[in-house]
Amino acid sequence: MDVKPKKYLGQHFLLDDSVSKRISESLFIEKNLNLLEIGPGTGALTKFLLQENIHLVTYELDQESFKYLNLNFPNLKVYNQDILRVNWATLFKNNFSVTGNFPYNISSQILFKVYENRARVDQMVGMFQKEVAERVCSGPGTKKYGILSVLIQAFYDVKYLFTVNEDAFNPPPKVKSGVIKIKRNNIKKLDCNEKLFFKVVKAVFNQRRKMARNSLKAMLGENKIDHLLLTKRPEQLSVSNFIELTKLLESKIK
Repeated sequence: MDVKPKKYLGQHFLLDDSVSKRISESLFIEKNLNLLEIGPGTGALTKFLLQENIHLVTYELDQESFKYLNLNFPNLKVYNQDILRVNWATLFKNNFSVTGNFPYNISSQILFKVYENRARVDQMVGMFQKEVAERVCSGPGTKKYGILSVLIQAFYDVKYLFTVNEDAFNPPPKVKSGVIKIKRNNIKKLDCNEKLFFKVVKAVFNQRRKMARNSLKAMLGENKIDHLLLTKRPEQLSVSNFIELTKLLESKIK
């Protein structure tokens, strides 16, 4: 029985095939590409991906959607698990790409998972709440520039592709959505301690009205640093500035 599931876990099911097709076409798809789709729902995007000669694996937490996918896409490899609790290093033997119409309530967490697995995730094309999509693509000097902007842009080239209106979904969300593409850049490793870099970015943006000097006091302890970057607020600092800040701290707190 082809009965579509109801909204669950913050999901809004995509109805507009033209949107799904554009997402699929925005992926760089090569033969035997390893691709993870998160939250396939009723398979709006999945049906286009299945037309490609790729290794597609999907994760769907909603039990109703999981049953629907198994019934309507018998050749699809779909797991009824929380993708945030899965070790992404075990998904494929080699590097992979990520896509999906991501549930709003876990979209930021998915981006953090991509960041954690940056050595394995080559690209991602995904739909987010428009505000989150814009945040990832924003640069210094903007209000939306934040932690995710810096972390993702340190390792990926980012591009805002297009906006999706509310009426493309069932049920319609209260906000617009945005589709973005991120593609791994050539930086294999940052020129600083990457764990410390993460802590510095987070600490500075958690107090975004303050100068970096004040936000990093706890990390510096009794150590003193006199540098122009410490007089800047987070939205004034580029990715390279955050790397330089991390190196400054690294030299003092070893």
